[in-house]
Amino acid sequence: MADELGTTTPPPRSPHPWVYFEGQVVAAAEALVPVTTQAFNYGTAVFEGIRAYVAGCGGLNVFRLDDHLKRLENSARLLQLENLPRRAEMKAIILDLLRRNEATTDSYVRPLAYKKALLPGVGFGVKLTGVSNGLVINTLPMGAYMPAGGIRCAISSWRRIPDVSLPARAKITGSYANSALAMESAQRNGFDDALMLNVHGNLAESTTSNVFVVKDGCLITPPLSAHILEGITRDAVMTLAREELGLQVIERDISFSELFSVDECFLAGTGVEIVPVTQIDHYVLQESGVGEISAAIKSLYLQTVKGLNSKYAHWLSPVSD
Repeated sequence: MADELGTTTPPPRSPHPWVYFEGQVVAAAEALVPVTTQAFNYGTAVFEGIRAYVAGCGGLNVFRLDDHLKRLENSARLLQLENLPRRAEMKAIILDLLRRNEATTDSYVRPLAYKKALLPGVGFGVKLTGVSNGLVINTLPMGAYMPAGGIRCAISSWRRIPDVSLPARAKITGSYANSALAMESAQRNGFDDALMLNVHGNLAESTTSNVFVVKDGCLITPPLSAHILEGITRDAVMTLAREELGLQVIERDISFSELFSVDECFLAGTGVEIVPVTQIDHYVLQESGVGEISAAIKSLYLQTVKGLNSKYAHWLSPVSD
């Protein structure tokens, strides 16, 4: 780009300009895949969403990186995505990428393993065997983006895909069309997000997060058998609620009608972090604002991810050498 004097100035620097792509670090603009890529056509890819936080004492830590990479491995196994870097190597790649991108603010990391192309001699069609695999990892700045005062959720008419149709425990890209449909419907009707029921008519998840409710002082969340993702933030919330707040945490089915009698509700996920739900359909949960237990868990969670609670330092992976 030339200025008035005709001198050339470089384009503005991308916040995180480097990407890990097919075994090497390249400029983000060079990380391209063909339109014939199997994952692009059929949704046969798996991914993780991971956050890194600026510590209270400085520096950057990745939250529960090992747990995210373990889940990525499990998801990849289901789609027969083989020959990925081992966990220790994948961890080193991610930490190195954050350093190369000079990440100094809260950031997001997305490793994505995908089906690439049919191997020579393999017939045309959608399949898992006889297809090459690829891996891409990108990072970007990401602070908190959900409103502190909470959100309003509709109960979606779109049901959560059952585990017998598509593995609920795996973060498969193709399954997120289900979430997108529910989110679109909710937002078109004036809500912020949607709560999705499973095929049995019980609560499963929101569009991208696990769900907790508070009732009579107990913290309740759907069990893994409710066709939900085995959330890492979900696990952190249950641990903090039990160990730090002394709450009784119950994993059980939550029926459609019970949602209209809970005292509090909040969503928990890597992206949304902890976000209170102040209204479910027409039912207003907290006339006076965010519930006491929801607020306490959110505060504890943010302290933990920012390294302010040394008891959970083992959940943090420092980015610095």
